[in-house]
Amino acid sequence: MTANKAKPAADPRPWMLAVVALVGLALRPFLTGLGPVTGPVAADTGLSLQGLSLLTLLPILLMGAGAFFGPGLQARLGAKRATVAALLVLALGSALRLVAHSAAQMLGSAVLLGLGAAAVQAVFPAVIKREFPRRVSLAMGLYASMMMGGGAFGAQAAPLVAGWSGSWRLALGWLALPAALTALLVALVLPREQGAGRSGGLALRGWLGRPRVWLLMACFGLINGGYSSSVAWLAPAFRDLGWTAGASGGLLALLAVGQAISALLTPVLASRGSDRRPWLLGCLALQALGFALLALRPEAAPHLTAFLLGAGLGGCFSLMMVVALDHLPDPVEAGALAALMQGGGFLLAALPPWLLAALHDQTGSFAAGWELHLGAVLLVGLLALRLSPQSYRSALGRAAAPAPLPGRAPAE
Repeated sequence: MTANKAKPAADPRPWMLAVVALVGLALRPFLTGLGPVTGPVAADTGLSLQGLSLLTLLPILLMGAGAFFGPGLQARLGAKRATVAALLVLALGSALRLVAHSAAQMLGSAVLLGLGAAAVQAVFPAVIKREFPRRVSLAMGLYASMMMGGGAFGAQAAPLVAGWSGSWRLALGWLALPAALTALLVALVLPREQGAGRSGGLALRGWLGRPRVWLLMACFGLINGGYSSSVAWLAPAFRDLGWTAGASGGLLALLAVGQAISALLTPVLASRGSDRRPWLLGCLALQALGFALLALRPEAAPHLTAFLLGAGLGGCFSLMMVVALDHLPDPVEAGALAALMQGGGFLLAALPPWLLAALHDQTGSFAAGWELHLGAVLLVGLLALRLSPQSYRSALGRAAAPAPLPGRAPAE
């Protein structure tokens, strides 16, 4: 089988690193920027607490559902055109928030943002493996750390822009500009694949017949459920304790800084060996400590708690992406596996913010929700023990064998 793809340079160009960084940066500010300004958003649009949770749940749910179409999207459009189009959808979703005056308009913007982020996350890991074949851990670490850095940026910028302008709409809507500029950079710099697009090995039903795919989905989903709940409710939880919007947004930014640092450094450190499990377990231990402190003593050391929790979440995110790409040598097939892991994972991760809102309504506190995530962390620790590198080939069996998309001839 001849791979129809552009040959990567031995030493990737600085502009390609800029593309990786800026694409990652565009994928999280629209989520983290909401927490610090939920009060005025609710007051102006009439959204309830559970309605506000949908502004986080819907994009994450769509990130999950959309990822299942990633291999087909890449096969039909190619990674470059798919990424450019998705970034423009992200820009449109943010721009809609500049003029949003109702709950329906805010929910519509969340749908657009979720679709845009879903498409990028589905196709971009294959780009990273293709363009950085010998430095996947470093490039994926950069991508993930900038994603988390974008979360820190959104959490810190939203209350600052809202305070300066007096408008939560501008605080959320101006993100359309960097998303559009990133789309332009991708269009100018990212090489286009040579020849027709390829599907990622087995058809969807064939991939889903592999227990390893479900294991990856479960680990990724339970980890990112902690992220989605933290993004949605960490700032409001401390607002309930009397913190200001700026101070609670600062905690969310600190969480994202911890994510960014760990997402960059952990894959590089873990690349010294083929077994990522010790590093995964270490990051899970940081998450467990963070959620335990939030549940039992939230004001004991809130800044340290936020940073440690972020470090655990960020390290696990990037390591799980690397583990998925490690399973298969071919970039398109590895990218398809990573897309499916994200698909099922984000579908699972969309539920916890709503569950935390329901638990808060029942108990009057977020403590029960943080305890729920503590239990999820312990479960992932048990599941991750099965991710030994010696199991990669046997776990997928013939999952990497080529199979055409409907209506397409097999790749030659």
